[in-house]
Amino acid sequence: MTPTLSPLPTGPLGGDPLDPGVLSIALVSEHASPLAVLGGVDAGGQNVHVACLAGALADRGHRVTVYTRRDSPDPPGRVPLRDGVEVHLVPAGPPEPLPKDELLPYMDEFGHYLAGVWRRRAPDLVHSHFWMSGLAALRAARERGLPLLHTYHALGTVKRRHQRLADTSPPERIPCEIEVGLGCDRIVATCRDEVVELARMGIPAHKAAIVPCGVDTDLFTPKGQAAPPGPYRHRILQLGRLVPRKGAAVAVAALARLPDTELLVVGGPPKDRLDDDPEVRRLRGIARDAGVADRVRFTGGVPSDQVPPLLRSADVVVCPADYEPFGIVPLEAMACGVPVVASAVGGQLDTVADPGTGRLVPPRDPEALARAVAGLLADPAAREACGVAGRRRVLSRYGWGQVAAATETAYCEVLDAEPAATGAG
Repeated sequence: MTPTLSPLPTGPLGGDPLDPGVLSIALVSEHASPLAVLGGVDAGGQNVHVACLAGALADRGHRVTVYTRRDSPDPPGRVPLRDGVEVHLVPAGPPEPLPKDELLPYMDEFGHYLAGVWRRRAPDLVHSHFWMSGLAALRAARERGLPLLHTYHALGTVKRRHQRLADTSPPERIPCEIEVGLGCDRIVATCRDEVVELARMGIPAHKAAIVPCGVDTDLFTPKGQAAPPGPYRHRILQLGRLVPRKGAAVAVAALARLPDTELLVVGGPPKDRLDDDPEVRRLRGIARDAGVADRVRFTGGVPSDQVPPLLRSADVVVCPADYEPFGIVPLEAMACGVPVVASAVGGQLDTVADPGTGRLVPPRDPEALARAVAGLLADPAAREACGVAGRRRVLSRYGWGQVAAATETAYCEVLDAEPAATGAG
């Protein structure tokens, strides 16, 4: 049975029934810094989400501090990100990059540091991102009596179900996620599927408000230059981190059923380091075995301003992940007016409207992916209609202004339900 969800307005159409005034907001994102260069194994959608949410909340007049772990020898301190937003580098663990799955031992130190900072000047509320941030923030917020909201971004139960022995998460992850879910004041979930999963973990559905991730509709737009076409009639494109769960192997296998079509794989390490990347080597081997090695091209990681032209150059964007907690790429493609074929999992069930803006297919099914893509490639009018509908859907639901307004509403509901002591500013 699908649980009853707490509805939230998502932007101007929903209105702003509550006026919180100016809030001092602490966003806690222990591994996903808004300052990070995107494309690495642990740098992706969450980094973008935190940075854009912080900026959109600042646009609404609030003061935002993002707390993230210091991962370089630079001294701890505050780094301005933009007007109204600063990043506070927290000394917790060695000042060097570490895989996120190795950060749990440093969360007590992280939480202790937060509590010390908030003793001197407490925010009005705390919003943590990812389970380890939630763990550190929960302990500090409890000590200071601060309201806490939490966004998971991904759940350990889902990861373990799909990755099994390949799951490198600490064994404490799922119990800690339950502790955070039960201990926080509100969960800001990104899709309906996440709330269902939380209910299975024993976390009441009434604690969750659904606020989707957003997309920059000024950067990702149908207007503007497109990357040069390739030598084939059609181009399909996959964008994102190069990790097995993203399903690039499924896209490569599907390509064998799509003649006169190239697959552009965007993401991963810089282009000059692609040959050393194990996932690239694995995918190249799959492409050779499938007889499509000459039609698969890897760009490596690219600067963010190069992503929209690449998306515009594609006839179809494919998002064939095994599982996807939310998935920013379908929104970016739809915002650029490009149809999407995505696996029917997680947040993609909410974002991709089949058949309006693209197609949803079973995960890990190259034949189904190829069949859906081939149908769109054979029908230019359908592609154009999906592109127009996708752009319209993004503008109506997923702009960062709308996401920030809905997030602010969740903040107000928590503040109104249980007023907490606030800081000096």
